[in-house]
Amino acid sequence: MASVRDLKRDINYVLGDIIEAVYIWQLTHPKKESKESEKIIDEAIAVFDALIVKINQKDVENKKQHFKGINQELETEGRKLIDKINAL
Repeated sequence: MASVRDLKRDINYVLGDIIEAVYIWQLTHPKKESKESEKIIDEAIAVFDALIVKINQKDVENKKQHFKGINQELETEGRKLIDKINAL
């Protein structure tokens, strides 16, 4: 784990890219309903908020393990969101 700043940057980039992918899908499929794609954006924002709250926790005993868990959660949640985009 390099630093907390890098973890925050990774979260921002991954979830930002997912949101951007949804916007690109919306632009390339203008005739399809966008309710499902909007739900994916809302879910990505909720994941972002939850992960940032976890990063900013101060009462953590083992910080290295805590941040590894956050990184793994980012990976699993990111994959779920990508799978939802692919299912659109």
